[in-house]
Amino acid sequence: MQIPISIPGLSPSMHAYVFLTLTTLCWAGNALFSRLAIGEVSPLTLVTFRWLSVILLLIVFARKDLKRDWPMLKPKLGYILAMGAIGFTGFNALFYIGAHYTTAVNIGIIQGTIPMFVFLGTFLLFKTPVSSKQITGVIVTLIGIVVVTSAGSFEQLKSLAVNKGDLLLLIACILYAGYTVALRFKPDVAALSFFSVLAFAALVSCIPLIGYEIITDTVQMPTTKGGSSLLRSQYYLLFWLRYSLSMV
Repeated sequence: MQIPISIPGLSPSMHAYVFLTLTTLCWAGNALFSRLAIGEVSPLTLVTFRWLSVILLLIVFARKDLKRDWPMLKPKLGYILAMGAIGFTGFNALFYIGAHYTTAVNIGIIQGTIPMFVFLGTFLLFKTPVSSKQITGVIVTLIGIVVVTSAGSFEQLKSLAVNKGDLLLLIACILYAGYTVALRFKPDVAALSFFSVLAFAALVSCIPLIGYEIITDTVQMPTTKGGSSLLRSQYYLLFWLRYSLSMV
C-alpha cells in the first residue's frame, strides 16, 4: 500500500482512518462552496469546468505516473471509464442540480446515507458481514448529522418537505456508493495514475451535459464568486485524490 505522508507511530490502517477523516472534512468544505456557487454558475457548467481544471493539473503532475502504470490500467480501461462517468460526473451533476431545489438540512441528511448504501452493496455483492459496531457507527453518524444540520431544532425537522431535489440527491448518493464498492477492483497502481483516467472519463462524460445547457439556453458562465467557489472546491477534491484514494 502506498502512503504519501507517513505519521510516525501509526499503522497503515490508522493512516487510513486519519486521512479518511480529513477527507470527510474536505467533503464538507466542498459541499459548502458548491452551495455558494448556486446562482453564480450553472450546475453542469460547474461540473465541466471542475474536471477540465483537474485534467490541466494532472497533465502537469501525473504524466510520469500515468506512463509508468498504463500497461496495468489499459486492461481495465472500460471499468475505470465507467467509474469516472458514474461516480464523478453522475454524482456531481445530480448533487449540484439537486442543491438548487432542496435545503442545506436535507443535503446534510441525505448525504449521510452513503455509508448505508456502501454497507448494503458490499453485503449483497460480496457477502461482506456488517458488524454491530459498524451499524452503531452509521446510526450515531446519522443522528449527529440530523442534530447538527437542524441546529437541534425539532420544529425545523418537522418543517422539512421532500422534493425532486431530495430524489436527485438520493440517486447521487447511490451512484457514489456504487463507485465506492467498485473500488475493490481497482488496479494496483499509483493514485495519480488511477485518478487521471477517472478524471478523463468524467470530463468526456460532461460534454453532453454542458451541451444540453447550451442547447436549452440555461448555461451560465462563472461569475467572480462562482469562479472562487470552483477553485476552492478543487482544493478539497485534490486533497481527496492525494490521500483518500491511495488508502484504498
